[in-house]
Amino acid sequence: MVTSSTRRPESLSSVNASVGVLSAEELRTVSHQHIQEVVNRLAGVNINRGNGQESLTAIRSPVLTGAGACGAFMLAEQGIPLRAAGFCNVNELFDANSENAARIEVIRGPATAYYGSNAVHGMINVVLPDPTEGGELTLEAGPRGSQRVNATLGMDYGNFKHMFLFNGADENGYHDNSYLAQQKLSWRYQYTTAGGYALDGGFTATNLNQETAGYVEGKDSYKDDNLRDTNPNPEAYRDNQSFRAWTRISKTLDSGWEIVATPYFRKTDLSFIQHFLPGLPTEDNEHTSYGVQLGSYKDVSEDTMISFGLDLESTEGSLLQQQRFPTVGSAALVAQTPVGKHYDYDVEAMQIAPFAHLEHYWDNGFDISLGLRYERMEYDYDNKMLDGRTRENGTVCGFGGCRYNRPADRSDSFGNWAPKIGLRYAINDDHNVQLRLNKGYRAPQSTELYRLQNAQSVADLDSVEIDSAELGLEGSSDVWEYSVTGYYMDKDNEIITDSARLNLNKSHTKHRGLELSGALDISEQWRVSGAYNFARHTYENDELSGGVNINGNDVDTAPRRFGTFQLQWRPSDTIFAEAEWVDSGAYYSNPENLNRYDGHDLLNLRARWEVRSDVTLSMNVLNLTDEKYAERADFAFGRDRYFTGQPLRAFFSVNWKYM
Repeated sequence: MVTSSTRRPESLSSVNASVGVLSAEELRTVSHQHIQEVVNRLAGVNINRGNGQESLTAIRSPVLTGAGACGAFMLAEQGIPLRAAGFCNVNELFDANSENAARIEVIRGPATAYYGSNAVHGMINVVLPDPTEGGELTLEAGPRGSQRVNATLGMDYGNFKHMFLFNGADENGYHDNSYLAQQKLSWRYQYTTAGGYALDGGFTATNLNQETAGYVEGKDSYKDDNLRDTNPNPEAYRDNQSFRAWTRISKTLDSGWEIVATPYFRKTDLSFIQHFLPGLPTEDNEHTSYGVQLGSYKDVSEDTMISFGLDLESTEGSLLQQQRFPTVGSAALVAQTPVGKHYDYDVEAMQIAPFAHLEHYWDNGFDISLGLRYERMEYDYDNKMLDGRTRENGTVCGFGGCRYNRPADRSDSFGNWAPKIGLRYAINDDHNVQLRLNKGYRAPQSTELYRLQNAQSVADLDSVEIDSAELGLEGSSDVWEYSVTGYYMDKDNEIITDSARLNLNKSHTKHRGLELSGALDISEQWRVSGAYNFARHTYENDELSGGVNINGNDVDTAPRRFGTFQLQWRPSDTIFAEAEWVDSGAYYSNPENLNRYDGHDLLNLRARWEVRSDVTLSMNVLNLTDEKYAERADFAFGRDRYFTGQPLRAFFSVNWKYM
């Protein structure tokens, strides 16, 4: 069963979308330290891990970076975005309680009509378990004194059930002067009123305190034993707190309409040092949102379902960037990045999005899915400093002016239509073929509009748009399943920061690929599964970068092949083992395609032994062959940079079902 497609439970076999699901059993097997370890097992997904709990996402895309790159993906828990529309953060996946998820669902390509802005390339939805009676406690220990506790406690009072889900981790990092402490607490409840209203809700609160390691620099420095565990940025840190509360209220009327309303509240607060900028300025950003997802569903007949809905969200956000110490570097750099505040602004945002959806099935094996969404985003920006590119006190910077430019107060609005159509034909009971045509979009993020540099006082930006077509073949039986999907996407108005540090709609890219996934039960004891991807992501506009016209080049950080394979062995009901191969192909690390990372192959081993019905021991060995590799390779400021991967490491845990 999945909920991401239409926001209500559906059988995966009936969903006309490219959906991948990680089950509770698979999540238990991987017991991920970082969400990358488990989500990359799905077709089309290639998340790069940064340091600690940081990440950069790719779904049918290159690994996207930059202020608004996170706007290309809808990242959600219980179908509610982790961050407000217009206020995304590239690392926001650490706000989801994925460690306690019942399943993780991924929609590849522009998401359905039920989701809009920030669902350009795809969606990741973390689904928490329904409340159940009982309790479990898992204690885990790993390298360098790392430790983790995971606990659940659920109670059943008939028409009222609730459950607490907790995960806490404490880890001394592999790199010098790196460390993280993270805590996540979720509460889930279900209640049915005397009047027949079903309530399903809860909250998730998270806290992260991280001492962050920066890039290791120099060609192939990730292979150098003297460099790979160093930290060039011991001053870097990241502190993040988030809170989300929601309640899904549903009732089926006598007319046959199911009415669903999900009001929610969201608050995030992030503080970190921008160790990648001159002068090492700190950033403090936060936003508070109130929203509601409204939906109505009706089975008009046995073969037709219609749905109408409306999404409303109001957000108040703020950003403060300030530099506490003098810049070190050339005279121009020192003059252009002075001590003091660079930005201090508030943004109020409103999202309004009506949508409609239709599904119809014919007796001849065909079915159709039609969707249409219109979304309007409105921003009201208030600059709390002096306008322009001056110092905080209004004096002018030397060498042509200050780097940071503060726009005058203004309002901006964006409206986008997104039609979607899906056709499917059941060849027989085991196989079906699918065709989907979708359009995706995202409004510019608030930072792209109001966090300007150099001579740019106004960012005259349009929404990013993408046209997507895909053809798929899938099938399943009692012992095997497979999926083959080819896709083609054309994205225009991509927002970039050019060499003059201006935010412009200046990039046109194309994305095509072939996704393969499947599983086979070889016997009662042996099972093989995997997902592999072939992709090409290219620049399609004339643009000089480093003196090179990049038209036709591969987009940087876009491997043409990647995937994972698992071999599982279950000799008895109490013993389970898995060997996993993770393959990351080569990719270019700059738009000019002059520098590249050669890729890597990793081997992981996992084992679990149920000692008795209430006690289970587990072992998780990562990078079994001690491969020297990079989690991410990058080329910037004239040099190669890497987030180095960790060497061979093992984690041991004990799980106790105490209720």
